[in-house]
Amino acid sequence: MHQTIFETNRPAAKIVDDALAETKLSCFWIDDVADRAARYPALPGDTRVDDAVVGGGYAGLWTAIKLKTEHPERRVILLEAMRVGWAASGRNGGFCEASITHGEPNAEARWPEETGTLSRLGYENLDAMERFIAEHQLDVDFERTGQLSVANAPHQVEWLGESHDPEVVTLNAEEVQARIASPTFLGGEFAPRENANLHPAKLAAELARHAASIGVEIHEQTPVKRLDGGADTPIQLTTERGTVTAERVALCTNVFPSLLKRYRFHTVPVYDYVLMTEPLSDEQLASIGWDGREGLADMANQFHYSRLTKDNRILWGGYDAVYFAGGKIKPEHEDRMESHRKLASHFFTTFPQLAGVKFTHRWAGVIDTSTRFCAFFGQALGGRVQYVAGFTGLGVGATHFAADVIVDRLEGRTTERTELKMVRDVPLPFPPEPAASIGINLTRWALDRADHNEGKRNVLLKTLDALGLGFDS
Repeated sequence: MHQTIFETNRPAAKIVDDALAETKLSCFWIDDVADRAARYPALPGDTRVDDAVVGGGYAGLWTAIKLKTEHPERRVILLEAMRVGWAASGRNGGFCEASITHGEPNAEARWPEETGTLSRLGYENLDAMERFIAEHQLDVDFERTGQLSVANAPHQVEWLGESHDPEVVTLNAEEVQARIASPTFLGGEFAPRENANLHPAKLAAELARHAASIGVEIHEQTPVKRLDGGADTPIQLTTERGTVTAERVALCTNVFPSLLKRYRFHTVPVYDYVLMTEPLSDEQLASIGWDGREGLADMANQFHYSRLTKDNRILWGGYDAVYFAGGKIKPEHEDRMESHRKLASHFFTTFPQLAGVKFTHRWAGVIDTSTRFCAFFGQALGGRVQYVAGFTGLGVGATHFAADVIVDRLEGRTTERTELKMVRDVPLPFPPEPAASIGINLTRWALDRADHNEGKRNVLLKTLDALGLGFDS
């Protein structure tokens, strides 16, 4: 076993202590829009609508917008248990990637005959999002920056140049450090059109504002407790504040338990941890370069992701992907100083020239991990109920694609999207507890060992690969 660069080049403990001394346990993005984001009323009582959407994150908002845009005359209602964008949609890193399959290698492993189509559809999807944001003047800090993937270990350098995307540029150590200066970067790949950076909480707030402006009825603080209905009867959504009767329903509840029991074990909640620095001074920013403002990630199994904000803060997250026994979603899981200290240490290993920079915010978000690492689609009641979940931490762009699929299926359309194996196939579920905890923690251990063993995957990981199963964030 070999130590990683983050173990051999640890910063002094005082640097980490000082950086975290006054850090607020709160999501920077959500705090940043707290005084500007609109609030929407709770459901006032029983109502009847044409289309109902459950979930006020990106997938639900895009779906509601597309349903109302296609049928302005229909009543479309969106029900959110808490506030629009408060969960994964407001807490993520703000990377809007073209991939709808959690990366090209995942598509090649699972749908090799569709890889080219999936890649093209992914780019078309991101282009469509960019056009929509520009056309409707959504204030979301959108920057089409591209994605820089870096190698921090010699064995990762050997993986460079394997992409089939002709636009991907392979960089040696000198070239990658000319983009972003870090002593840990030994090489990299730059995909110029693969990624856009944006402000995630602003995107949720602006999508809700647009949805409301075209007539979508949004109700916050309205958790849906039950879904009932028959093949030829209206669907009923039971809430504490009344019953919504609808002809069609889209379920976009992400990591939270599905209202369709058949999908209850198809996702598990995985906690991902994040830090945000104070704004960098011009001198500090000059010390690392980053003139292209690329989205940044490394190539390890336990990977880090990073990007600059509009005011030149650095977001730094990833590495730990923690599943808590029992699979419960609890606020106390967000306060895990062990993970935040580890992230801070890795940050200063990567950017030793930034010693002295403070972290203003630390937080966590829950990822809806699926066994195939990307979203899957389900349905019920003859297709009048559509369901999507399992984005596995790469859903900012993929939710827009998912909304297109949901609307196609609700409309009964056969399209290129709906005929994809990726859309038609449902992945295997996770096992119930305690098997889930045992299996997931063994997999995490195996991934960590691979990172310490030149990327070599052991028998467990090879078996999971062969079965098309996995665990990721």
